[in-house]
Amino acid sequence: MTVHVVADSVAGLMGLRAMLDQHCAVTSELLSDADTRHSKPDAVVVTADLRAVDSIATLKEMFGRLSHVRTRIFITDHKARLFTVQAHALGATRVLVNPVNQASLLAALVDSPSRTIAIEALPGAREAATSGATALASMFSAVSSGKLIDVSDAKRAGRKIADSIAENGLSSWLETVRRHHESTYQHCLLVTGIAVDFGLCLGVPNADIERLYSAAIFHDIGKAKIPLAVLDKPGRLDDRERALIETHPAAGYDVLKENAGASPEILDAVRHHHEYLDGSGYPDALCAASISDIVRILTISDIFAALIEHRHYKPTMPREQAYEIIRSMEGKLERPLVAAFREVALNR
Repeated sequence: MTVHVVADSVAGLMGLRAMLDQHCAVTSELLSDADTRHSKPDAVVVTADLRAVDSIATLKEMFGRLSHVRTRIFITDHKARLFTVQAHALGATRVLVNPVNQASLLAALVDSPSRTIAIEALPGAREAATSGATALASMFSAVSSGKLIDVSDAKRAGRKIADSIAENGLSSWLETVRRHHESTYQHCLLVTGIAVDFGLCLGVPNADIERLYSAAIFHDIGKAKIPLAVLDKPGRLDDRERALIETHPAAGYDVLKENAGASPEILDAVRHHHEYLDGSGYPDALCAASISDIVRILTISDIFAALIEHRHYKPTMPREQAYEIIRSMEGKLERPLVAAFREVALNR
Protein backbone atom coordinates (compact mmCIF):
# COMPACT_ATOMS: atom_id res chain seq x y z
CA MET A 1 0.00 0.00 0.00
CA THR A 2 1.28 3.47 -0.90
CA VAL A 3 0.51 6.22 1.62
CA HIS A 4 1.10 9.89 0.89
CA VAL A 5 1.69 12.01 4.01
CA VAL A 6 1.02 15.75 4.07
CA ALA A 7 1.78 17.93 7.10
CA ASP A 8 2.02 21.61 7.91
CA SER A 9 5.26 21.15 9.85
CA VAL A 10 8.48 19.16 9.48
CA ALA A 11 7.93 17.61 12.91
CA GLY A 12 4.47 16.39 11.92
CA LEU A 13 5.81 14.99 8.67
CA MET A 14 8.67 13.10 10.31
CA GLY A 15 6.45 11.78 13.10
CA LEU A 16 3.98 10.24 10.66
CA ARG A 17 6.72 8.82 8.46
CA ALA A 18 8.28 7.14 11.49
CA MET A 19 4.97 5.38 12.21
CA LEU A 20 4.39 4.25 8.62
CA ASP A 21 7.77 3.63 6.96
CA GLN A 22 8.12 0.01 8.10
CA HIS A 23 4.59 -0.95 7.04
CA CYS A 24 3.84 0.95 3.83
CA ALA A 25 5.46 2.61 0.86
CA VAL A 26 5.46 6.24 2.01
CA THR A 27 5.78 9.51 0.09
CA SER A 28 5.49 12.87 1.80
CA GLU A 29 5.52 16.63 1.40
CA LEU A 30 4.88 19.78 3.40
CA LEU A 31 1.46 21.34 2.94
CA SER A 32 3.08 24.60 1.84
CA ASP A 33 4.74 22.73 -1.07
CA ALA A 34 1.88 20.34 -1.84
CA ASP A 35 1.72 19.34 -5.49
CA THR A 36 0.54 15.69 -5.79
CA ARG A 37 -0.05 16.01 -9.55
CA HIS A 38 2.22 13.04 -10.20
CA SER A 39 1.24 11.11 -7.06
CA LYS A 40 -1.04 8.05 -7.21
CA PRO A 41 -1.30 6.85 -3.59
CA ASP A 42 -3.72 4.32 -2.14
CA ALA A 43 -4.24 6.54 0.92
CA VAL A 44 -3.51 10.08 2.07
CA VAL A 45 -2.77 11.04 5.68
CA VAL A 46 -2.98 14.73 6.55
CA THR A 47 -2.04 16.54 9.75
CA ALA A 48 -2.67 20.28 9.70
CA ASP A 49 -4.16 23.14 11.68
CA LEU A 50 -7.67 23.50 10.29
CA ARG A 51 -7.97 26.96 11.81
CA ALA A 52 -5.53 28.32 9.20
CA VAL A 53 -7.30 29.78 6.17
CA ASP A 54 -4.31 29.14 3.89
CA SER A 55 -4.16 25.49 4.95
CA ILE A 56 -7.86 24.99 4.21
CA ALA A 57 -7.51 26.54 0.75
CA THR A 58 -4.48 24.37 -0.07
CA LEU A 59 -6.23 21.21 1.13
CA LYS A 60 -9.32 21.96 -0.99
CA GLU A 61 -7.14 22.29 -4.06
CA MET A 62 -5.09 19.21 -3.21
CA PHE A 63 -8.08 16.92 -2.68
CA GLY A 64 -9.64 18.18 -5.88
CA ARG A 65 -6.70 16.45 -7.58
CA LEU A 66 -6.92 13.37 -5.32
CA SER A 67 -10.62 12.58 -5.63
CA HIS A 68 -9.71 9.06 -6.84
CA VAL A 69 -8.08 8.21 -3.48
CA ARG A 70 -10.62 6.29 -1.38
CA THR A 71 -8.80 6.56 1.97
CA ARG A 72 -8.21 10.08 3.28
CA ILE A 73 -7.28 10.29 6.96
CA PHE A 74 -7.07 13.64 8.74
CA ILE A 75 -5.31 14.05 12.09
CA THR A 76 -6.29 17.13 14.10
CA ASP A 77 -5.04 18.59 17.36
CA HIS A 78 -8.53 19.55 18.50
CA LYS A 79 -11.40 17.23 19.43
CA ALA A 80 -14.06 19.92 18.95
CA ARG A 81 -16.85 18.89 16.57
CA LEU A 82 -16.09 21.96 14.42
CA PHE A 83 -12.75 20.51 13.31
CA THR A 84 -14.19 17.07 12.62
CA VAL A 85 -16.90 18.61 10.44
CA GLN A 86 -14.31 20.79 8.69
CA ALA A 87 -12.12 17.75 7.97
CA HIS A 88 -15.03 15.80 6.48
CA ALA A 89 -16.01 18.83 4.41
CA LEU A 90 -12.50 18.86 2.98
CA GLY A 91 -12.79 15.21 1.96
CA ALA A 92 -11.73 13.17 4.99
CA THR A 93 -13.00 9.60 5.18
CA ARG A 94 -11.67 9.25 8.75
CA VAL A 95 -10.68 11.81 11.40
CA LEU A 96 -8.27 11.02 14.24
CA VAL A 97 -7.36 13.33 17.12
CA ASN A 98 -3.85 13.74 18.50
CA PRO A 99 -2.09 12.15 20.25
CA VAL A 100 -2.21 9.42 17.60
CA ASN A 101 0.01 6.37 18.09
CA GLN A 102 1.25 3.90 15.49
CA ALA A 103 -1.36 1.29 16.40
CA SER A 104 -4.35 3.60 15.95
CA LEU A 105 -3.02 5.02 12.67
CA LEU A 106 -2.32 1.59 11.15
CA ALA A 107 -5.69 0.34 12.38
CA ALA A 108 -7.41 3.30 10.68
CA LEU A 109 -5.69 2.39 7.41
CA VAL A 110 -6.73 -1.26 7.83
CA ASP A 111 -10.33 -0.27 8.52
CA SER A 112 -10.49 1.88 5.40
CA PRO A 113 -12.52 1.28 2.22
CA SER A 114 -9.45 0.01 0.33
CA ARG A 115 -8.38 -2.51 3.00
CA THR A 116 -5.23 -3.43 1.07
CA ILE A 117 -2.69 -3.19 3.86
CA ALA A 118 -1.72 -6.33 5.77
CA ILE A 119 -0.93 -5.69 9.43
CA GLU A 120 -0.55 -8.22 12.22
CA ALA A 121 -3.14 -7.89 14.95
CA LEU A 122 -1.83 -6.07 18.01
CA PRO A 123 -0.82 -8.57 20.73
CA GLY A 124 -3.08 -7.01 23.38
CA ALA A 125 -6.12 -7.09 21.10
CA ARG A 126 -5.33 -10.62 19.95
CA GLU A 127 -4.98 -11.87 23.53
CA ALA A 128 -8.24 -10.18 24.58
CA ALA A 129 -10.07 -11.62 21.56
CA THR A 130 -8.77 -15.11 22.31
CA SER A 131 -9.81 -14.79 25.96
CA GLY A 132 -13.26 -13.58 24.93
CA ALA A 133 -13.74 -16.34 22.37
CA THR A 134 -12.67 -18.96 24.92
CA ALA A 135 -15.17 -17.62 27.47
CA LEU A 136 -17.93 -17.60 24.84
CA ALA A 137 -17.13 -21.14 23.78
CA SER A 138 -17.28 -22.24 27.42
CA MET A 139 -20.63 -20.49 27.90
CA PHE A 140 -22.19 -21.93 24.75
CA SER A 141 -20.92 -25.39 25.66
CA ALA A 142 -22.38 -25.09 29.16
CA VAL A 143 -25.78 -24.08 27.80
CA SER A 144 -25.77 -26.92 25.27
CA SER A 145 -24.95 -29.49 27.97
CA GLY A 146 -27.29 -28.04 30.60
CA LYS A 147 -24.50 -26.90 32.93
CA LEU A 148 -24.17 -23.67 34.88
CA ILE A 149 -22.40 -20.79 33.10
CA ASP A 150 -19.23 -19.44 34.70
CA VAL A 151 -20.28 -15.78 34.89
CA SER A 152 -17.09 -14.61 36.62
CA ASP A 153 -14.89 -16.07 33.87
CA ALA A 154 -16.91 -14.26 31.21
CA LYS A 155 -16.66 -10.99 33.14
CA ARG A 156 -12.87 -11.37 33.36
CA ALA A 157 -12.77 -11.79 29.59
CA GLY A 158 -14.96 -8.69 29.24
CA ARG A 159 -12.52 -6.70 31.37
CA LYS A 160 -9.63 -7.73 29.08
CA ILE A 161 -11.64 -6.53 26.08
CA ALA A 162 -12.37 -3.21 27.80
CA ASP A 163 -8.67 -2.76 28.61
CA SER A 164 -7.73 -3.54 25.00
CA ILE A 165 -10.23 -1.00 23.66
CA ALA A 166 -8.95 1.67 26.04
CA GLU A 167 -5.32 0.98 25.10
CA ASN A 168 -5.45 0.17 21.38
CA GLY A 169 -8.69 1.71 20.12
CA LEU A 170 -11.79 0.39 18.39
CA SER A 171 -10.42 -0.02 14.84
CA SER A 172 -7.71 -2.41 16.01
CA TRP A 173 -10.32 -4.45 17.87
CA LEU A 174 -12.66 -4.68 14.87
CA GLU A 175 -9.82 -5.81 12.60
CA THR A 176 -8.54 -8.39 15.09
CA VAL A 177 -11.96 -9.95 15.68
CA ARG A 178 -12.99 -10.00 12.02
CA ARG A 179 -9.70 -11.60 11.04
CA HIS A 180 -9.53 -14.32 13.67
CA HIS A 181 -13.10 -15.21 14.69
CA GLU A 182 -16.27 -16.26 12.90
CA SER A 183 -20.04 -16.25 13.20
CA THR A 184 -21.72 -15.82 16.60
CA TYR A 185 -18.47 -15.55 18.58
CA GLN A 186 -17.28 -12.82 16.21
CA HIS A 187 -20.54 -10.95 16.66
CA CYS A 188 -20.47 -11.11 20.47
CA LEU A 189 -16.86 -9.94 20.55
CA LEU A 190 -17.61 -7.07 18.17
CA VAL A 191 -20.63 -5.97 20.20
CA THR A 192 -18.61 -6.04 23.42
CA GLY A 193 -15.83 -3.90 21.97
CA ILE A 194 -18.21 -1.43 20.33
CA ALA A 195 -20.34 -1.09 23.48
CA VAL A 196 -17.23 -0.43 25.59
CA ASP A 197 -15.95 2.17 23.15
CA PHE A 198 -19.38 3.81 23.02
CA GLY A 199 -19.39 3.98 26.82
CA LEU A 200 -15.90 5.51 26.86
CA CYS A 201 -16.97 8.04 24.21
CA LEU A 202 -20.00 8.99 26.31
CA GLY A 203 -17.82 9.31 29.41
CA VAL A 204 -19.87 6.88 31.51
CA PRO A 205 -18.44 5.87 34.92
CA ASN A 206 -16.24 2.77 35.27
CA ALA A 207 -19.05 0.87 37.01
CA ASP A 208 -21.26 1.37 33.96
CA ILE A 209 -18.44 0.30 31.62
CA GLU A 210 -18.34 -2.96 33.58
CA ARG A 211 -22.11 -3.33 33.24
CA LEU A 212 -21.83 -2.66 29.51
CA TYR A 213 -19.17 -5.26 28.74
CA SER A 214 -20.88 -7.81 31.00
CA ALA A 215 -24.24 -7.26 29.29
CA ALA A 216 -22.63 -7.34 25.85
CA ILE A 217 -20.67 -10.55 26.31
CA PHE A 218 -23.81 -12.34 27.55
CA HIS A 219 -26.38 -10.70 25.26
CA ASP A 220 -26.63 -13.51 22.68
CA ILE A 221 -26.15 -16.52 24.94
CA GLY A 222 -29.66 -17.66 24.02
CA LYS A 223 -28.34 -18.41 20.52
CA ALA A 224 -26.77 -21.53 22.04
CA LYS A 225 -30.30 -22.93 21.78
CA ILE A 226 -30.57 -22.17 18.03
CA PRO A 227 -29.36 -24.76 15.46
CA LEU A 228 -26.14 -23.73 13.68
CA ALA A 229 -27.79 -24.32 10.31
CA VAL A 230 -30.10 -21.40 11.10
CA LEU A 231 -27.52 -19.20 12.86
CA ASP A 232 -24.99 -19.44 10.04
CA LYS A 233 -27.39 -19.62 7.11
CA PRO A 234 -26.21 -17.46 4.20
CA GLY A 235 -28.91 -15.25 2.77
CA ARG A 236 -32.41 -14.41 3.97
CA LEU A 237 -34.15 -16.44 6.68
CA ASP A 238 -37.64 -17.74 6.06
CA ASP A 239 -40.51 -16.93 8.45
CA ARG A 240 -40.00 -20.08 10.54
CA GLU A 241 -36.28 -19.49 10.86
CA ARG A 242 -36.80 -15.81 11.73
CA ALA A 243 -39.29 -16.78 14.45
CA LEU A 244 -36.76 -19.26 15.83
CA ILE A 245 -34.00 -16.62 15.91
CA GLU A 246 -36.33 -14.25 17.75
CA THR A 247 -36.59 -16.71 20.65
CA HIS A 248 -32.96 -16.16 21.64
CA PRO A 249 -33.40 -13.14 23.99
CA ALA A 250 -35.96 -14.93 26.16
CA ALA A 251 -33.94 -18.18 25.97
CA GLY A 252 -30.83 -16.35 27.16
CA TYR A 253 -32.76 -14.78 30.01
CA ASP A 254 -34.07 -18.20 31.07
CA VAL A 255 -30.55 -19.66 30.99
CA LEU A 256 -29.13 -16.91 33.21
CA LYS A 257 -31.96 -16.00 35.59
CA GLU A 258 -31.06 -18.66 38.17
CA ASN A 259 -27.36 -17.78 38.12
CA ALA A 260 -26.42 -15.73 41.19
CA GLY A 261 -23.64 -13.99 39.24
CA ALA A 262 -26.03 -12.51 36.68
CA SER A 263 -27.12 -9.07 37.90
CA PRO A 264 -30.53 -7.55 37.10
CA GLU A 265 -28.81 -5.27 34.56
CA ILE A 266 -27.35 -8.26 32.70
CA LEU A 267 -30.68 -10.09 32.70
CA ASP A 268 -32.47 -6.96 31.47
CA ALA A 269 -29.94 -6.49 28.63
CA VAL A 270 -30.02 -10.14 27.57
CA ARG A 271 -33.82 -10.16 27.37
CA HIS A 272 -34.39 -6.71 25.87
CA HIS A 273 -31.52 -5.86 23.50
CA HIS A 274 -33.90 -6.22 20.52
CA GLU A 275 -36.55 -3.85 21.90
CA TYR A 276 -37.20 -0.51 20.15
CA LEU A 277 -38.50 2.77 21.54
CA ASP A 278 -41.61 2.59 19.33
CA GLY A 279 -42.66 -0.80 20.73
CA SER A 280 -41.88 -2.72 17.53
CA GLY A 281 -39.13 -4.91 19.05
CA TYR A 282 -39.18 -8.29 20.75
CA PRO A 283 -39.79 -10.34 22.90
CA ASP A 284 -41.87 -8.00 25.11
CA ALA A 285 -42.69 -5.07 22.76
CA LEU A 286 -41.40 -2.59 25.33
CA CYS A 287 -41.76 1.15 24.73
CA ALA A 288 -39.39 4.01 25.52
CA ALA A 289 -39.96 4.47 29.26
CA SER A 290 -39.41 0.76 29.92
CA ILE A 291 -36.02 0.50 28.16
CA SER A 292 -32.95 1.20 30.30
CA ASP A 293 -30.02 3.38 29.24
CA ILE A 294 -27.63 0.42 29.14
CA VAL A 295 -30.01 -1.50 26.87
CA ARG A 296 -30.33 1.53 24.56
CA ILE A 297 -26.53 1.72 24.23
CA LEU A 298 -26.26 -2.04 23.75
CA THR A 299 -28.96 -2.11 21.05
CA ILE A 300 -27.16 0.47 18.91
CA SER A 301 -23.87 -1.40 19.37
CA ASP A 302 -25.53 -4.70 18.48
CA ILE A 303 -27.06 -3.36 15.25
CA PHE A 304 -23.80 -1.73 14.15
CA ALA A 305 -21.81 -4.91 14.85
CA ALA A 306 -24.28 -7.02 12.84
CA LEU A 307 -23.92 -4.66 9.88
CA ILE A 308 -20.08 -4.50 9.80
CA GLU A 309 -19.17 -8.06 10.78
CA HIS A 310 -17.33 -10.21 8.27
CA ARG A 311 -19.07 -13.23 6.79
CA HIS A 312 -17.58 -15.45 4.09
CA TYR A 313 -20.70 -15.11 1.94
CA LYS A 314 -20.95 -11.30 1.93
CA PRO A 315 -18.58 -8.32 1.77
CA THR A 316 -17.91 -6.32 4.93
CA MET A 317 -20.11 -3.22 5.02
CA PRO A 318 -18.18 0.07 5.37
CA ARG A 319 -18.65 1.75 8.72
CA GLU A 320 -20.03 4.89 7.05
CA GLN A 321 -22.83 2.93 5.38
CA ALA A 322 -23.64 1.05 8.59
CA TYR A 323 -23.97 4.31 10.50
CA GLU A 324 -26.34 5.73 7.88
CA ILE A 325 -28.60 2.70 8.34
CA ILE A 326 -28.66 3.27 12.10
CA ARG A 327 -29.35 6.96 11.55
CA SER A 328 -32.31 6.04 9.32
CA MET A 329 -34.02 4.05 12.13
CA GLU A 330 -36.03 7.09 13.20
CA GLY A 331 -38.25 6.49 16.22
CA LYS A 332 -36.70 3.13 17.08
CA LEU A 333 -33.41 4.32 18.63
CA GLU A 334 -32.74 7.26 20.92
CA ARG A 335 -31.81 10.20 18.69
CA PRO A 336 -29.17 11.81 21.00
CA LEU A 337 -27.44 8.46 21.42
CA VAL A 338 -27.44 7.87 17.67
CA ALA A 339 -25.88 11.31 17.20
CA ALA A 340 -23.23 10.56 19.83
CA PHE A 341 -22.54 7.17 18.22
CA ARG A 342 -21.33 8.90 15.05
CA GLU A 343 -17.96 9.48 16.73
CA VAL A 344 -17.64 5.75 17.49
CA ALA A 345 -18.89 4.63 14.09
CA LEU A 346 -16.76 6.91 11.95
CA ASN A 347 -13.87 8.43 13.87
CA ARG A 348 -12.61 6.22 16.69
